[in-house]
Amino acid sequence: MSFVNIYFSLGSNLGDREANILEALRRMDEAFGCHYSALSRLIETKPMGFSGGKFLNAAVLYRVYFSPDFAPLEVLRTVKSIEREMGRTDPPEYDGEGNRIYHSRIIDIDILFYGTERIDIPELTIPHKGIADRPFVMIPLLEIAKPSLKRAFPEYFDG
Repeated sequence: MSFVNIYFSLGSNLGDREANILEALRRMDEAFGCHYSALSRLIETKPMGFSGGKFLNAAVLYRVYFSPDFAPLEVLRTVKSIEREMGRTDPPEYDGEGNRIYHSRIIDIDILFYGTERIDIPELTIPHKGIADRPFVMIPLLEIAKPSLKRAFPEYFDG
């Protein structure tokens, strides 16, 4: 049997933020057919790049049996479906220069790492872009990052 470690970032700044993250985790457990392997503590952060309420953020690790159902694009479709089911309706929006415009959200689930793969296709970039410059991602991630992840991606963990 082959397993893959998938790291995610979760964030919420609308409604009951902690309940939103816990509900997202419950739905992810159901979708992946297993309970997460590691969960960081929840941290509160200011929004980056827009005005809005403070976020609660966490990082979570799932160790999932590798199959076509859990290939990277299927995992992306799964978490985006969970976001929509929980009430996230804002599609990605960009300014005239191609920069992402961010808004408040009930839940945000991003794939940070998928095993040791590096993926750069229009639908998905792994490792997730900009994580090294986002304390709301790196602080929780450092709590749960396994040594194998740190060895595979030293540019995010050394120094």
